[in-house]
Amino acid sequence: MRITSSTRTAPAALAVALLTAALAGCSVDEGAGASDQDGKGKQQITFLTFETPNLTPAYWDAAIRRVTRKYPDITVKKLVAPTADRTAYAKQLLASGQFPDVMIAVAPTGLGDAGNLYAWQDTELKDFAVPDGGAIGGKVYQLPANTQSIPVVYYRKSMFAKAGISAPPKTYDELLADSRKLKAKGQQPFVVGGGKDAFPSVLPLTGAVATDVYKKDPDWMVHRREGKVKFTDPAFVGALTKIQKLARSGYIDKKMVSLDYAATEQAFLKGKGAMYPMGCWFAAAADKSDLKDDIGVFNWPTDDGSVLSSGYTGGGLSVNAHSKHLDAAKKFALAFQLDKSNLDNSVKSDSLFPAVKGYTPPTDTGPVFKESYDLWQESVRQKATVKAFAWETGGDALLPGLDAKVHAAVQDVILGRKSPQEAARFLDAEWEKAS
Repeated sequence: MRITSSTRTAPAALAVALLTAALAGCSVDEGAGASDQDGKGKQQITFLTFETPNLTPAYWDAAIRRVTRKYPDITVKKLVAPTADRTAYAKQLLASGQFPDVMIAVAPTGLGDAGNLYAWQDTELKDFAVPDGGAIGGKVYQLPANTQSIPVVYYRKSMFAKAGISAPPKTYDELLADSRKLKAKGQQPFVVGGGKDAFPSVLPLTGAVATDVYKKDPDWMVHRREGKVKFTDPAFVGALTKIQKLARSGYIDKKMVSLDYAATEQAFLKGKGAMYPMGCWFAAAADKSDLKDDIGVFNWPTDDGSVLSSGYTGGGLSVNAHSKHLDAAKKFALAFQLDKSNLDNSVKSDSLFPAVKGYTPPTDTGPVFKESYDLWQESVRQKATVKAFAWETGGDALLPGLDAKVHAAVQDVILGRKSPQEAARFLDAEWEKAS
């Protein structure tokens, strides 16, 4: 699924229960019978992963074996995060003295800058296309291995045709006009969920911030950390206002906000709405469905129709700076991340865009992935990319804990519980608390 994770934490009792259960029942010893370091010189490292319908236990086991076959002196004990919040779980492990040697898709903010994650050296990052991706204070704590376009708007071609829409919108006004046409034909324009996962609600705002805020100021989040801009500034309030108007017009169905991520995805695939703003990882599910030839792709439209894609590069492996087997952990992480078969499988299983120099995706990927990938590459060629608001993980990220506040604020705007101005004031107040 996605390469970043929220920082919501479970209640203390639940956290302890999940921690105990995960360590006792969700770890797989890739080198069965191996001790921490046996007489033959093998070194065992722990590797924190996560599982989704796309990223199954078999997926991780096969990926790990590709590296351990190359480095037989390393054995791996796989740990599986019990919830989607990998970052919070990694912090629980750190607090209990069980911080993994290697971990994937754990946000480095608050961990790397606190000295808990290894800072990768320039020579170790030479194979990555964006070597400074996700940097914090000039240091990279998470291998910048994958780019994901967030959001991409997926749409049902048949539903567009029924409404008399011949092509996807290029301007925001065209998006509104298409939404009116869909609504007039009795079709729900957007599928936007949330529920217990919360993050699906933020995708429309991520798109609006890209076109209305980041397009003019690509370093806006850095400036927010410096106190030079605020959420209550007109541009950001304007982005929130676009989301409010989509909901007020009925283009975003308020009832769908209660749907979790899996239910939201199914709602789109079952035709409950014509457009689905989501990260490019959805292409994996789309290409596995019978609807793959009926699903098209476009970027969240700009006001003037200019090309723009928002996305983020990061999400790779991080290494415990204090690992007893630091060299083995680094060797494993780099080999795992640069292995061609692992990269190909990440494309096919989770529609990642590997940010590795010279890499090209397999030729047998599905049509939805190809269109999503080509859309991003065209923006790269035109130098028309910005970062994805609320998905950054480095020194340009929201302060720890603020992502959940952003999800809540967006839902409040969609549901009419807060005006855009009230939501912006709420975010500024929460920012001050967090800082």
